[in-house]
Amino acid sequence: MARIVMKFGGTSMAGIERIRNVAARVKREVDAGNQVAVVVSAMAGETDRLVGFCREASPLYDAQEYDVVVSAGEQITSGLLAIALQAAGVPARSWLGWQLPISTSDAHASARIGEIDMGALNASLSDGVVAVIPGFQGVTDGGRVTTLGRGGSDTSAVAVAAAMKAERCDIYTDVDGVYTTDPRIVPRARKLGKVTYEEMLELASVGAKVLQTRSVGLAMKENVRVRVLSSFDDSKDEDGHRGTLIVGEEEVDDMERQLITGIAHDKNEAKITLTQVSDRPGSVAAIFAPLADAGINVDMIVQNVAHSTGSTDVTFTVPAADLARSLDVLDKAKGDIGFDSLVHDTRVAKVSVVGVGMRSHAGVAATMFSTLGDRGINILAIATSEIKVSVLIEEDYTELAVRVLHTAYGLDAEDAA
Repeated sequence: MARIVMKFGGTSMAGIERIRNVAARVKREVDAGNQVAVVVSAMAGETDRLVGFCREASPLYDAQEYDVVVSAGEQITSGLLAIALQAAGVPARSWLGWQLPISTSDAHASARIGEIDMGALNASLSDGVVAVIPGFQGVTDGGRVTTLGRGGSDTSAVAVAAAMKAERCDIYTDVDGVYTTDPRIVPRARKLGKVTYEEMLELASVGAKVLQTRSVGLAMKENVRVRVLSSFDDSKDEDGHRGTLIVGEEEVDDMERQLITGIAHDKNEAKITLTQVSDRPGSVAAIFAPLADAGINVDMIVQNVAHSTGSTDVTFTVPAADLARSLDVLDKAKGDIGFDSLVHDTRVAKVSVVGVGMRSHAGVAATMFSTLGDRGINILAIATSEIKVSVLIEEDYTELAVRVLHTAYGLDAEDAA
């Protein structure tokens, strides 16, 4: 008998018929003799609707009351799924975040899970009762409801799987696995059988939308085996497997490993350039310290060649949603930084190649740069890690860059149309 966590996203829970479909999938796992906990998201679009109500009530809403409102979507779907399971003959009950409880920090709207009390849940699972748990929510030590931030249901599912010591955590979505790149851009993209935690973490952080970054980081920390698969497609690959497994590097056979695992892109980037920054010790710190204090994440950074005037230009990227705040912070700090002008551009995109094979192979970056250069695509900035190379390019070239890089690294499926 195995313990399994099944997580279903908003599209899987979008209406009673789809909830019945989810109940049928859960029943199959129960009939196979497994102990099952299910983590659910709100119905597709419901969280956005609830957020809209908060903003309409007051642009300066109380974050604690915001969490009370937006957590209601998952409460509804957890109750509905428990009802659907009972109707299908499967013993089930819902457990809200405060009932287990799932203890979190008190950072409302972006709380972090601290501990999950497994006493009552273990007893329920041992009695053969399916636990249906709303994702995205928890409770503070003071008894206030919290939410984990958008996409937090994935993190809830991984945390529950870690607490249960589950065999794996199955994340059901509207795609049938992790692909070498977005199949809508590259029809010859291939579904991957296994991906390492590190690769998935990098892919998620640079634009792949399959899993939330925090959930992958938690899975890696707690060594939770995660499987991504579709709620709507039961087809198997040539090895008889469904979906994509995200596991430790030791589980990925060398025969399966490629130099590059995948290519991701992200158009939600904004480029900022400060011209004629004083070229003196501490000037760069004066730029990025106030941004950090404002909670703004800076990604790529390029310091240009110094001018003869004793100054330099500094270019970096921030999330597009943070552009206005970034410009305001920098303008207020202009006296401390000492720059001439502030230039920004939102018509940019980040394209990244990711793969653990980079550790033992030279020339990955060179292939990327030459491939883009051959197609006339100019590189505006570069960032690297041990298993990733990212470049900033003009947004209009995004799809072309993804396609030519996918081919250049030999990722195209041979039997695709």
